[in-house]
Amino acid sequence: MNIYYDENMPFAAEFFADLGVLTPFSGRALSPEDVRDADVLLVRSITKVNEELLKQNQSLSFVGTATIGVDHIDQHYLARRAVNFHSAPGCNAVSVAEYVLSAMVVLAERYLLTLADLTVGIVGAGNTGTRLSEKLTALNIKHVLCDPILAESSMDKRNFVALEQALSCDIVSLHVPLTRTGQHRTYHLLDAARLAKFNDKQILINACRGEVIDNSALLRMKQQGHPLKLVLDVWENEPNILTALIAYCEISTAHIAGYSLEGKARGTEILYRALCQQLDIMPNKQLADFLPVAAISAVEIKQEFDEILLNQLVKMVYDVRRDDAILRQQINTQGFDYIRKTYPTRREFSSISVNLNYTLSLDVPHQLGFNNKTG
Repeated sequence: MNIYYDENMPFAAEFFADLGVLTPFSGRALSPEDVRDADVLLVRSITKVNEELLKQNQSLSFVGTATIGVDHIDQHYLARRAVNFHSAPGCNAVSVAEYVLSAMVVLAERYLLTLADLTVGIVGAGNTGTRLSEKLTALNIKHVLCDPILAESSMDKRNFVALEQALSCDIVSLHVPLTRTGQHRTYHLLDAARLAKFNDKQILINACRGEVIDNSALLRMKQQGHPLKLVLDVWENEPNILTALIAYCEISTAHIAGYSLEGKARGTEILYRALCQQLDIMPNKQLADFLPVAAISAVEIKQEFDEILLNQLVKMVYDVRRDDAILRQQINTQGFDYIRKTYPTRREFSSISVNLNYTLSLDVPHQLGFNNKTG
């Protein structure tokens, strides 16, 4: 069996080595000729899987994307060909939530804000929005959820608010899939009209899909002097992004919010288990077999948890300013895809054990996702 996989999928060789002949590829440069004899195709979000890509292939039986989003996959075409398809829902949800929290910590420090005094509107309450909600709950940060599709579902009993209420919060964080049709389409969800309603003190974070915001309208608004604070990880027309917008961002990064080692590797593991199921093979590998020990694997805390300690703890694991600097320094010389391909290893909170040497009624570090050992 010929298994083709994106070279940026961590531990793909280790997971799939026993299942077939492995061939890595560069995701953006993949051609129909490259995959003409593929039985299994494993991609990330930069590879569009459609009839054009697969026109020379007659043997494909499985396509997997190691990502949450699926807008790069023509699922109708795969269904017509009876090709089994799997995505990796939730694989990098924790990573994105920790990106947002790092951005919030950085901006709170930069503008002398107290996070406990702010409200956060989470637009999109799926896997990623839920993980963010859990972390904000652990920190006692007031937030609301907006998700009209889940709100209409009788299965989800959480409280949801209208989009207008979510967009009026001090911080607005977007976590919706990209959809171009239907009653609740998200393409240009924030168009010029909605962008114009943001006030001078708000923060807008987009770590889902670039096309959810009209980037050209956003640039025009910023050029006219609107002081809305922007954190953009995703952009329209990647990799050919609107680079003029970078200068108006507080934090700008190259679609790497979900790029923790754990986040990317969970996607690989999910696809491994899905392929094993299709082949009727018992999976015998797990992510823990391959994850290395973090450079800093344990810390000890000897004081009550507060926002200063939160700032220090979050930035010790992941300081989003590093990735902001990389984009600003390299976008015009190396390009968007190069930044993503050469992304430095980043770990999640779970890679660190926190030893608590004081009494807490609430174990905040553990609730945030740190492994916890009480001293």
